[in-house]
Amino acid sequence: MSQSLTDPSELPLAGQRVLIFTGDIYEDLELWYPKLRLEEAGATTVLAGPEAKAKYDGKNGYPCISDAAIADMNESDFEALVVPGGFMPDKLRRDPKVLQLVRDFQESAKPIAAICHGGWIPISAGVYRGIRVTGSPGIKDDLINAGGLYEDASVVVDRNHISSRRPEDLPDFCRELIRMMAKKCR
Repeated sequence: MSQSLTDPSELPLAGQRVLIFTGDIYEDLELWYPKLRLEEAGATTVLAGPEAKAKYDGKNGYPCISDAAIADMNESDFEALVVPGGFMPDKLRRDPKVLQLVRDFQESAKPIAAICHGGWIPISAGVYRGIRVTGSPGIKDDLINAGGLYEDASVVVDRNHISSRRPEDLPDFCRELIRMMAKKCR
């Protein structure tokens, strides 16, 4: 007898929760692709923005509704953090709660996955010093100036950090995030 595709034993991230930042002008694919891949793997995702139940428009016009407010989030309620790119990270990195959440994930050695301009948030949180990272070529100097060890690769994994450059890297980005989370829950 074959197992159903929804059999929990086939879902490597069943029972895990992932926090995903959102806000105006997020990069559409960099939010939705990881969200859907993580959910397909069994994780529960929470989109947190500046306000709960608020509508945020993506850079390419695709909207999302936040599940919760960033101010109400606690690292202890999640197994991983995803930071999409777009122009959103430049605004969110000015929020002390956003930076504290990133530092809390770092302190707990939980996965922090940033893609494209999403790297601006870990940069501002001060967690990239001595970490191998990649990101949009537009923030290469920022990554280096923050003490990151920049690599031009589709995905870079170093300790609890996963980083990628652009939407085209999303398959590699999500594969490594799911792999890291599945390994931590064994």
